[in-house]
Amino acid sequence: MDKDTTQTFPFVLAISGASGSVYGLRLLQYLLELGQPVDLLVSGAAIQVMHDEMDLSFGPDLKAGLVTYLSLPTSSPLTLHEQSNYGASVASGSYRTRGMAIVPCSVGTLGALAAGLAENLIHRAAAVCLKERRKLVVVIREMPFGHIQLKNMLALSEAGAVVACASPGFYHKPESIQDQIDFVVGRVLDQFGFDHHLFKRWKEDARPLPIHS
Repeated sequence: MDKDTTQTFPFVLAISGASGSVYGLRLLQYLLELGQPVDLLVSGAAIQVMHDEMDLSFGPDLKAGLVTYLSLPTSSPLTLHEQSNYGASVASGSYRTRGMAIVPCSVGTLGALAAGLAENLIHRAAAVCLKERRKLVVVIREMPFGHIQLKNMLALSEAGAVVACASPGFYHKPESIQDQIDFVVGRVLDQFGFDHHLFKRWKEDARPLPIHS
């Protein structure tokens, strides 16, 4: 895997209770395999979604369960924060991070962020990114969008967030569900400047060779 050495600040990853928690888990796995420190926030609804969609049960020690499921070493640079811990590092703007991604982002979380609410640590950490002008990417997994959700996405975009949808492309000729998952995860990684090869980029093979004089 490609090793990003340009930043040592932690990456804040939140997994909320929308369908598609597999995207967040794959992003977490990739970042930790890179050696990128991750501050992780997982909602209770996300835990339920993981159980319903993927038959996952992590037991009382969520961090250990995640590390085992993702086949990662126990020494992985992962910090798990409780949703109710408003004294967590990610709740303060003075705690420097590389930015934050909410993958997936439920429409409930979307609405809270658009309204400036801070009912849990995910909301607060995202608000910190916005006020500090750090990168915030929210990946929505919903279909169709209602008028309220569209207005909320516009409000977040106007506030400086990047609003993305979990919409896999097909130009890279996916052969499996994993290929489609990696496409979405790869596009999130692109937003934060990570170099990766999770999917074949458009016209990648058509790039001309450099001319040497």
